[in-house]
Amino acid sequence: MLRYLACLICLAATLPWPALAANLAVRAQEIAECRGGEIATWGDGVDRPAAGELVFVYSHADAPAWFSEQKVTDAVRRAVTAWSQCGVAVELRSVAATTSKRAVVVRIQWHERDSRGNFGLANLSNNTLSLGPAAFDLLRRRNPAHDAIETLQMTISHEMGHFFGLMNHSRRCVDVLSYYHQERGGHRELCFRRDGLGNDRIEYRATLPTACDIERCRKANQP
Repeated sequence: MLRYLACLICLAATLPWPALAANLAVRAQEIAECRGGEIATWGDGVDRPAAGELVFVYSHADAPAWFSEQKVTDAVRRAVTAWSQCGVAVELRSVAATTSKRAVVVRIQWHERDSRGNFGLANLSNNTLSLGPAAFDLLRRRNPAHDAIETLQMTISHEMGHFFGLMNHSRRCVDVLSYYHQERGGHRELCFRRDGLGNDRIEYRATLPTACDIERCRKANQP
């Protein structure tokens, strides 16, 4: 469940250009590489192997009018391609029919009730990834200048990661599986960044799985 989203446009509004350029350079490095000791989670779940081969099927019914079917399908395809690096057999199909008994068919749908007011929610029991029309409508009304495709991509990538077995959320801010903060014993703990500038009011999370996300996925799915 992706429960908190801001936007990179906020970062540009709060940092002078040299600082912004340096910050984005560090972020790009964090996305591309996973250094020793950087894999850390909030301990809110237990990673496990994926349930089998994954087949994602997208239904455009009830999608917000400003999201074309092609744009959403492209976002799903990018997430599928990125997550395929972790070694789990996965594909995107236009229909649910499959000939493999080992395949798990996951329906990606727009569904207000099943998304429970979130941008997205993965239900591993029902094999659904539900996107929230109202959440995206609220984002559009509050921040019309923001490219909602970035938020959509981040949401799909995050929720899809749970089907690959990543049940823990990352403490590394840039990971697509991250949560920015966690309440522990009445105290708020923040995620971490290489530059030490943790801030849960600025969107820092990647839109696709990072090197650390993929490494965790590989470890979870090792035979």
